[in-house]
Amino acid sequence: MLRRLYVDNFKSWENLDINFSPITGIFGPNSSGKSTILQFLLLLKQTKNATDRGLVLDFGSTDDYVNLGGFQDVVHKHNIDSEILWNVTWELPKKTTINDPLGKRTDVLATDENLSIWSSVKYQKKQIICQHLEYFFGNYSFYMSPKKKTTTEYELIAESDDENCKFRFKRVKARAWALPGPIKTHLFPDQAKTYFQNSDFLSVFETEYESQMDKIFYLGPLREPPKRDYAWSGASPLDVGKKGEHTVAAILSATLRNERRNLGGRTHYKSFQEMIAYWLKELGLISDFSITEIGEGSNLYRAFVKKDQYSTPALLTDVGFGVSQVLPAIVLLHYVPEGSVVLMEQPEIHLHPAVQSRFADLILNVSKTRRLQVIIESHSEHILRRLQRRVAENHTNNKDVALFFCDQIRGKSALSKLQLNEYGEISNWPENFFGDEMGEISAARKAALKRKILASKQ
Repeated sequence: MLRRLYVDNFKSWENLDINFSPITGIFGPNSSGKSTILQFLLLLKQTKNATDRGLVLDFGSTDDYVNLGGFQDVVHKHNIDSEILWNVTWELPKKTTINDPLGKRTDVLATDENLSIWSSVKYQKKQIICQHLEYFFGNYSFYMSPKKKTTTEYELIAESDDENCKFRFKRVKARAWALPGPIKTHLFPDQAKTYFQNSDFLSVFETEYESQMDKIFYLGPLREPPKRDYAWSGASPLDVGKKGEHTVAAILSATLRNERRNLGGRTHYKSFQEMIAYWLKELGLISDFSITEIGEGSNLYRAFVKKDQYSTPALLTDVGFGVSQVLPAIVLLHYVPEGSVVLMEQPEIHLHPAVQSRFADLILNVSKTRRLQVIIESHSEHILRRLQRRVAENHTNNKDVALFFCDQIRGKSALSKLQLNEYGEISNWPENFFGDEMGEISAARKAALKRKILASKQ
């Protein structure tokens, strides 16, 4: 699970520091920097996925998770002399121990339940350079940085604030060549492991980082419209796609593998399609959902829904748009592996307010039953209010829900954490958080009264 993200000089954020919970909601006005938080995580994920190891940051293209242009487009205030610096801290799947490579078999170098990475990049001679790479684990920091500001030769260092931690990297005397810089922004160069006798364990950090990036899944705010027919060759997609374009393929793949999902408790297991149908019904959208092949061996499928028990089955294309728009979100939350991190932008799009509220219950459910971390960027007051209500009802712990408000002040994004207590109350509501509701009601009543007075005089 992601614990913390700290970023300097990325787009509208001069400084960003956010601590995540199992459920994290990021709210605020348009162009306040909400989406940028998710974009940065996606930038790291697609950089990790890039096949070009010489690519320091993969800013993407049209079909990628994010398409950000170049360094000058993403650095704060387009100041190419600034460094972009970040820290990501996450919880490891289990407590990890690293033994001292040159010590006895039982000698422990460090042990921890969390891992943290610090990286920074700068623009130099029309190239992006990874200036610094550092992993924090246990009481140690293991890092690479240039020996001098103008040199391309790096040094590998182990440090600790604990005077009892005396580990240092030991150079192989026969290999006293210059050490190159990091690969991408998370990998030590191969020379870091061959030029030193006791550095092989650095691969553990790289592997854990890549594993964490692989656990991040994303659904964007713009979803593909429904189709009358869906072609499926039997392949299993990694997710539903950033626009939900693989939703039906994901459903069919999970169905073929006879996957089941637990609604909560030992006896509440349902088949994958039954679970999707259950939540569509719980959201108040339909009463029945199914996907069937048009003809045996055709590899063409149609998705049918029934609005209520008295309705005849209809294609997704022939019912309200909201059903097809929320379907990718429901499927994604049940399709990704347990323990995943799901990023969603505006999951409430095209949904009735009552459905938005129930969608918050879906998020709470999968967070518990599937151990998912769900991070949403939203404008929905109804999602936030339902989360408050469930905390007040003691359905969920306020410590498991983190709510943030983004705003932009003088060209800089600012983040405020909403103080949610155990009774579901927020003590520091920002001014006009969801608009001036009382002001609108007051203005409407004054206008109505004024018109009534005028009408009575005629």
